[in-house]
Amino acid sequence: MTMTTSDRSAGSDSDTPDFEPSRVLRLAARATVAYRHVFAASRAAPWLSRPKPVRNWGFDRDLIVAEVRTEASDVVSLKVVSPDGRDLPSWIPGAHLDLILPSGKQRQYSLCGDPDDLSYYRIAVRRIDTGLGGSIEVHDSLRAGTPITVRGPRNAFPLVAADSYLFVAGGIGITPILPMLKRCHDRELPWRLVYLGRSRATMPFLDELARYSRGQVEIRPDDELGPPDITGIVATASPGAAVYMCGPTPLMTTARRVMREIDPTGSLHTERFSPLPVVDGREFEIHLARRGTTVSVGPDETALAAIRREVPGVAYSCQQGFCGTCRVRVLAGEVDHRDRILTHDEKEDSMLICLSRSTGGSLVVDL
Repeated sequence: MTMTTSDRSAGSDSDTPDFEPSRVLRLAARATVAYRHVFAASRAAPWLSRPKPVRNWGFDRDLIVAEVRTEASDVVSLKVVSPDGRDLPSWIPGAHLDLILPSGKQRQYSLCGDPDDLSYYRIAVRRIDTGLGGSIEVHDSLRAGTPITVRGPRNAFPLVAADSYLFVAGGIGITPILPMLKRCHDRELPWRLVYLGRSRATMPFLDELARYSRGQVEIRPDDELGPPDITGIVATASPGAAVYMCGPTPLMTTARRVMREIDPTGSLHTERFSPLPVVDGREFEIHLARRGTTVSVGPDETALAAIRREVPGVAYSCQQGFCGTCRVRVLAGEVDHRDRILTHDEKEDSMLICLSRSTGGSLVVDL
C-alpha cells in the first residue's frame, strides 16, 4: 500500500532525529495562532476585514469621439479614443459600454470593433425617433472631437467555448456579433451567421462581413426573401453548437421555445435591446420619501416606469438589472429582488427599480 506522509508518521517509527524549530519559527507560529484566535475566529473579524465586492457600475472614463460614420440608413458608428493616445482597457467579444451623454442620459451599446486593437472603442447606434431620446442625441449632437464619458467595458454576453457556432443577428443586433465572428475567424472555428433585416439599406456592416471568409454568411433581407423562419434557422445548428442571437424580442422568444426540442445538446445565448417583461407582477405602492408622494405600480409595469411618471429625470440605463444605474435606497418595506448584481448586504437597504418589486406591501424609497 502506498502511504501518505501522515500515514507514515502515524503508523511507523522514524529513524530521523526530532526536528527542533528555531526561535524565529516558534515566534512566527505563535503569531499565527494569536491572529487566528484574536482576529480570524473572533466576532470582530467581519469588521476588521470587510468584503469589498466588485462594483459593476464604476470604471468611468473620459474619452473623445474620434470618428462618426454612417453605416446604414439611420445607423452611425462612433470611434472613441483616449485624449492622451494611450491604449484603452482590454475587452472580449460580447462586451458593451455605458455611454454617458452630454445631457446626462445613460445608454448601453455593444462594442463592435476589433478586440485586438485597443487604440479605440467602436459602437454603433440606430436612430429611433419614437424612443426616449438617447439615440437621437447621439445622431444629432456627437461629432468628431466631442468629449464623452463612458463606463466599462462590461460583459453580460460572453462567447463560450464550443465546437461550432450559429450566430443570428437582427438589424443592429449585428453589433455584439461582429467581434465574435472575428474571434472565430482568427481561431479557425466552425461558424455560420444568418443576418436578418428589413432591407440591405438598413443592415450595417455588410461590407465588413466579406472579410470573414472562413465561415458561412447568409444575408436575409425581408424585402427580398420574406419574413424569416426562426425554427428552420435554429434547426441548421450542428448538434451541440452554441447559438448566439441578438435582435428584436420576438426573434429570441421563438428561438427559446424551439431550441430545447430541436437541439437539446446545444446552448442558446441571447442579448436584447428592450426591457424584460414583468413576470408574476402584483400591484403595490412606492412612497417617495423626499417628495412626500406615493405612486402606484401596476402588475404589468416596473417600479421604474411608475416612478418616472412622478420623477421623469430618475437615472436608469439597461432596464435589465445588471448595470446598477437605477439603484435606490430602500427605507422601509420588503423587496422582491430580481436583479443580477447586488450583493446580499446591499440588498438589505437597496433595490434596482428597473426589475425589483415589493413582496406584497408598500415600499418607501429615498427619492
